[in-house]
Amino acid sequence: MTVRLVLKTRSKIPVEVEGVTPEAVRDKRLAEIEQLSIFHGNTKVPLAEFFDVTGDPADGRMEWEGDLSGVHWIGAGMSGGASHVVGNAGRHLGSEMSGGEIQVDGDAGDWVGGEMHGGLIQIRGRAGHLIGAAYRGSARGMTGGTILVHGEVGNEIGHSMRRGLLAVGSAGDLAGFNMLAGTILVFGSAGIRHGAGMRRGTIAFLGSESPPILPSFRRACRYQPEIMALLLRHVRRGGFPMADDVLNAEFDLYNGDLIEGGRGELLVRC
Repeated sequence: MTVRLVLKTRSKIPVEVEGVTPEAVRDKRLAEIEQLSIFHGNTKVPLAEFFDVTGDPADGRMEWEGDLSGVHWIGAGMSGGASHVVGNAGRHLGSEMSGGEIQVDGDAGDWVGGEMHGGLIQIRGRAGHLIGAAYRGSARGMTGGTILVHGEVGNEIGHSMRRGLLAVGSAGDLAGFNMLAGTILVFGSAGIRHGAGMRRGTIAFLGSESPPILPSFRRACRYQPEIMALLLRHVRRGGFPMADDVLNAEFDLYNGDLIEGGRGELLVRC
């Protein structure tokens, strides 16, 4: 039986639940879980002050319920198990996680999968800025795993991304800024300055309108990469919605950022 954490009351002050993960509670009794320390602003409080806790944690599954848009760091540092958010989630969802699975039935805030190392995050609504990105001052962002956001996201997704897969419905500006490697898929509209400073990796734009391309990228050719069809089928099997015609699309390939050696790829659907 899954352990359920139901939000009792909302607060205008941020609530941070870092460390409350399926692995951390697996061997604990409910009374012990209720006394786990979380932060309400800069004050430590027991988990039970904000959540009703029921169920059995032994199966490594957690279910969070309520409007958790003011609750941050859900699933941060996870290395296994599964977390399901029935509602919205706050910032830093799945930050630095190395394994396991997080599913969100609503929206999420900024820094989803910040410096993520492995596992799966799937958000069926929207998300904020800096998805899969490096924290300020850090050399690397996401280094593994998969993030799927069905709706729109904000700016600087995949900032300094090193490995992994990031797929979003639509994006703001600066996707893949300073990208080191990995793959970003944007299925709808996108803003400007994508791939600025990227060294390697692939950013594919699969929407009906092509985003503006920076002058530091050079067009190479038009082709139909076989690996892209395989990757798209893999993403769709994972539950990401997409039209059938996307699977057989042709792309214009641009190499760049030439300022950083020109080994990165922008693929723009024809």
